[in-house]
Amino acid sequence: MKVTTKKLSDTKVEVTVTLDQKDLQIAEEQAILRLSKEIKVQGFRPGKVPAEIAKKNINPNDLASTTADIAVRRTVPQAFEEAKNIPLIIPNVDIVKYVPGETLEYKAVADIVPEIKLGDYKNLKVKREEFKAKPADIDDVLARVRNAYAEKQVVKRESKMDDEVVIDFEGSLDGEKFEGGAAKDYKLKLGSHQFIPGFEEGIVGHSAGDRFDLELTFPKDYHAEKLAGKKTVFNVLLKQVNEFVLPELNDEFAKKCGPFKTLEELKLDIENNLTEQNKVKSDEKFKDDLVNELIKKSKISAPEILVEDQIRFIKQDIEANANAQGLNFEDYLKQTGQTEED
Repeated sequence: MKVTTKKLSDTKVEVTVTLDQKDLQIAEEQAILRLSKEIKVQGFRPGKVPAEIAKKNINPNDLASTTADIAVRRTVPQAFEEAKNIPLIIPNVDIVKYVPGETLEYKAVADIVPEIKLGDYKNLKVKREEFKAKPADIDDVLARVRNAYAEKQVVKRESKMDDEVVIDFEGSLDGEKFEGGAAKDYKLKLGSHQFIPGFEEGIVGHSAGDRFDLELTFPKDYHAEKLAGKKTVFNVLLKQVNEFVLPELNDEFAKKCGPFKTLEELKLDIENNLTEQNKVKSDEKFKDDLVNELIKKSKISAPEILVEDQIRFIKQDIEANANAQGLNFEDYLKQTGQTEED
């Protein structure tokens, strides 16, 4: 077997393979063994016909084509291995010359794993960033913990932002109800932005027992296309107003949060946890920065087949996310202001 290699690009090669009589003889023996199972010869059971007799009873054209097929399939992997190229997909084979029993020449083209020329990885200029726990970060964690321990109390006053309200509501478009536009005894924290703009703001200032209408407009990019940009009226009954009462930040609060005797111990524990988390973030960012810097200094060619595969995977991921939101791929692109080319 003779192999010559032609580089078509950094990521694609053409291998020319010439097989001689000896190579074809090996392939022909395998072809006879395969085809002999399909022929019938008087005096022999199917599949038990001797090779020399089977050859005389096999259609010469069938024998020639099967021999060529076996020869190519057997030698393509050997040819690429000899050429020291790893194909990413099954090579595209074109038989150039074939004289049964004498010679067979074919060309095989394939995308290959490209050669990666690494840059000077020993002298990468990347600075490790230190993320320190700031007092504001500690206060944010304390505020979240404090909110987790907040108690709800029913209050007899006008509702305000950060209150929880219990409501019945019913929406309509041009006087007609629409699917998903109504609920009873719905608990809503004002300021949580669970509803369209104006809904939660419109409840502020009302008291338990109030019934009122909210004239609103669905956002133009609303996920339900039939409602997007439409004017609507929500009839709301405010049934209850709950106020969140936060615990005082003191030693007693710290004891509720864990094995702490004082508030200062709790703060120190939060600071230590934040420091550890920030160290992990710092390490991960440092690694990413090193890789990005090395990529800039290295020569890497991306095979077209890998680029196409990556595009397909990204599209499938986007479609799955869109479907989870009740959207199709085209609607998702419209909402995000993208095109399929992007």
